[in-house]
Amino acid sequence: MHAIEITTHGLQRGQAPVPVAGPNQLLVQVRAAGVNRADLMQAAGKYPPPPGESNILGLEIAGEVVAVGAGASGFAIGDAVFGLVGGGAYAEFCVLDAALALHKPESLTFEQAAALPEAWMTAWFNLIELGGLQSGESALIHAGASGVGAVAIQLAKSRGAWVATTVGSAEKAAFCRALGADLVVNYREQDFAAEVKAAGGVDFILDGVGGDYLPRNQSCLNADGRLILIGLLNGTSAEINLGVMLVKRQRIRGSTLRPQPLAVKAKLAAALRDEVLPGVLDGRIGIHISRVFPLAEAQAAHDWVRGGHNLGKVVLRAA
Repeated sequence: MHAIEITTHGLQRGQAPVPVAGPNQLLVQVRAAGVNRADLMQAAGKYPPPPGESNILGLEIAGEVVAVGAGASGFAIGDAVFGLVGGGAYAEFCVLDAALALHKPESLTFEQAAALPEAWMTAWFNLIELGGLQSGESALIHAGASGVGAVAIQLAKSRGAWVATTVGSAEKAAFCRALGADLVVNYREQDFAAEVKAAGGVDFILDGVGGDYLPRNQSCLNADGRLILIGLLNGTSAEINLGVMLVKRQRIRGSTLRPQPLAVKAKLAAALRDEVLPGVLDGRIGIHISRVFPLAEAQAAHDWVRGGHNLGKVVLRAA
């Protein structure tokens, strides 16, 4: 089958064996695959797949079932599905655990469906399951125009939270305001910590930036506040103020979705199906796709994301 390979000259189209659907799995002919920062990290050699997962890039797919493994009930050959995978999305065929597969509504394109799993399951896992965000609380979502940031803003607002976000341009600021953000700070022009603190601080922070953002996050995080780190755009090193952490009783934790057990991911897939998808279908929740690239142009898609050009998701069209 055709698949995208990581080479010394960047991402290039190559050949790979067609995977086999094992017990409780589906083999899906990929029609579209989402692009995520994790893919860029893996391509750079900084985020290897968990043991047993495909070395091929890609964490979310939409396509058609071509084979059903033993015990994979509820699906048949020809079904249009989408879901989260541990790897292998940048290819003609990909294995998808039936517990993570969702039937694609006819009203959604394959590209729209492929844009949902990673971003929404990441946002739900960190804001709701780990962060316990409640109505009436306040949240700071960094990188609000990113794939995860855009859905996290919508999720936080739907839960009744006041939301601040950071962006790097006027275009991204307008995009996030349209998503419902109450305070948008251009970090290139303003000190986000000072702006957020002046607005009353926040109870929760979702940080995909890391590095030198930590002390500034601490300064605008309220007493008993929670900070969840999901990315390292600004690097792996930071200086933490233990005094502030102690006095404010702040909770700081790291979080990654990819290595989570199947049972955890299955619970998140159910939330996507039962809580998010109805909102998508009735228009309360938007799917924001910045650009769609052919699968063969995966390197250009990565360059687009790396350059910070995207407003929402970038998707690859496989066929």
